[in-house]
Amino acid sequence: MDLFDAIQLRRSVKEFQTEAVMSDTEFRKLMDAVLLTPTSYNIQHWRFIRVTDRETRLKIKDAAWGQRPVADASEVVLICADMAAWNDRPERYWANANKEAQDMLLTMMYNFYNGKPQLQRDEAIRSTGMAAQTLMLAAKAMGYDTNPMIGFDVETMAEIINLPEHHVIGLMVAIGKAAAPANPRGGQLALEEVVFENRFH
Repeated sequence: MDLFDAIQLRRSVKEFQTEAVMSDTEFRKLMDAVLLTPTSYNIQHWRFIRVTDRETRLKIKDAAWGQRPVADASEVVLICADMAAWNDRPERYWANANKEAQDMLLTMMYNFYNGKPQLQRDEAIRSTGMAAQTLMLAAKAMGYDTNPMIGFDVETMAEIINLPEHHVIGLMVAIGKAAAPANPRGGQLALEEVVFENRFH
């Protein structure tokens, strides 16, 4: 599917075919694409929870206030991020670079994030958002529909998935085959209302 078609056709689906299955091969293809998503300093601090256990799915559905996509979709993926990844063996992120580039980048990264917890969190959230968009567009290109979800109790969800210290949950994405068309678009703001040249007027 053409990228611009995928962008145009991707919608947040609320009803999924319960019998539709995404194969492990397809899921791997999807996630291989997601792992190409850019991150600052190549930190790659997203962490993904693929929920395959039915009992866990139902607990997550409860934490998401009973939203049906959690139980009905072929796949449910929680996109999290490690806020401390910038300082967790950071040489891994530039293992293929030459020594000079490694030394420069590691120093820059340390100076950029050290002692700045809000920036560390902001960067983690940015990365989960970019990964989610890659996931949704790749899924659409593969013939699947998605529903990005933030409607859940974060503390309960963290407990269910055993969220480690220094990690944050960005959002959850349900993936599957639509059982009903998405609702019509609610309304798009005009380009002139959201794009400015050089500075805000």
